[in-house]
Amino acid sequence: MTEEQKRTARWLETVKSVLYGMAGHDMARYALKTRGSMEHLFILITMGDLLGVPILPPYYSLRLLPYVVPQISTWKRRMLREKDLTDALA
Repeated sequence: MTEEQKRTARWLETVKSVLYGMAGHDMARYALKTRGSMEHLFILITMGDLLGVPILPPYYSLRLLPYVVPQISTWKRRMLREKDLTDALA
């Protein structure tokens, strides 16, 4: 590969990164934020009895327990955290 081809490849990579930053980065962040919210909602529905919210019978919660164990500590922290107006703005 010649020096001219390397320079062109770097330039194209830079343009691709700039276009991603302009067009796709915000959508990717929003999708990740939405996914996190959905995961926390799912854990609330299945493991709500840990916080005193009986939604599903415990049988189904116990069947799903192995899949949600890694996320329970962060979920409890998020659900029990005090919320204010600035949380809605972020």
